[in-house]
Amino acid sequence: MGEPGRTRPSGSARALSVAYDTALLDLDGVVYAGGKAIPHAVDALAAARAGGMHLAYVTNNALRTPDAVALHLTELGVPAESADVVTSAQAVARLIADQVPAGARVLVVGGEGLRVALGERGLVPVESADDDPAAVVQGYGGPELAWGRFAEACYAIARGVPWFASNTDLTIPSARGIAPGNGAAVEVVRIATGAEPQVAGKPLPPMHRETVLRTGAERPLVVGDRLDTDVEGAFNGGVDSLLVLTGVTDPAQLLAARPEHRPTYVDADLRGLLTGQPEVSDDAGTFGCRGWRAFVREGALELEGEGEALDGLRALCAAVWTDAGQGTSRLEAAKVLDRLGW
Repeated sequence: MGEPGRTRPSGSARALSVAYDTALLDLDGVVYAGGKAIPHAVDALAAARAGGMHLAYVTNNALRTPDAVALHLTELGVPAESADVVTSAQAVARLIADQVPAGARVLVVGGEGLRVALGERGLVPVESADDDPAAVVQGYGGPELAWGRFAEACYAIARGVPWFASNTDLTIPSARGIAPGNGAAVEVVRIATGAEPQVAGKPLPPMHRETVLRTGAERPLVVGDRLDTDVEGAFNGGVDSLLVLTGVTDPAQLLAARPEHRPTYVDADLRGLLTGQPEVSDDAGTFGCRGWRAFVREGALELEGEGEALDGLRALCAAVWTDAGQGTSRLEAAKVLDRLGW
């Protein structure tokens, strides 16, 4: 498990790309959004790779195959091979293969990524509950996934067929905003059947196992934009994490993070891999980061000083996380974040 009592972001005297041997990078909201590279991502990853850091791309999105993901990354200017990509489809396929007979049929509610991953495990994808499946697997299938696919899953699950889900992310970032993710689709089947799936993706152990098996990382750093998948997954796996603010999580959500959702480091974007991280000091409950000082007094969150907004956020994290449960209000946090431009 990760550090259970984290009350402030950590510092690092060395660049993170030097301190860790492998970056386990989420994709949506970290490297790209809506198919386009996030600003600074391409150059930052190239510099990290040139410095000797191994880059692996770990995604809960089960729609695309590793080959397709690697090709997309390469087209964006981030050279990658399929072996550099780890998906929740691969994790759930291994989870299913451990529980059903070799060569078993699996009813697929999702996209090509799931079908290819099942095939790698010697399992046979089928389309209908009438095809005598040994399992049902559900993964993100894109906006075109037909409603009838959910019905097929429900028919099979009602007969007692075990149900698996690649992941349960409720949302997924897109070029136009936040869209429903596989978790929203899983809720449809859960409501209709009353059943509960076995889930493989981040933040759960099957995904961490898949990542370690495929990358061989010894000093990994999880890099993501989500508290409930990337950061919690790192916590569950007992490894460090870097949260980047280019995707789903905003500063207000970061301040409100539960202990298992508190990242080791926080930075604006992937350029954070190339630098050290500033220390956050504690002087009798006043937390300092470079030019900023943050503290909580009688439930009121205060911020003093000047400098980079990100350093102010780091100091605020320390003040609020230390004060967790003592009455710091969301309104107070919003007021202070407004001062920083968030």
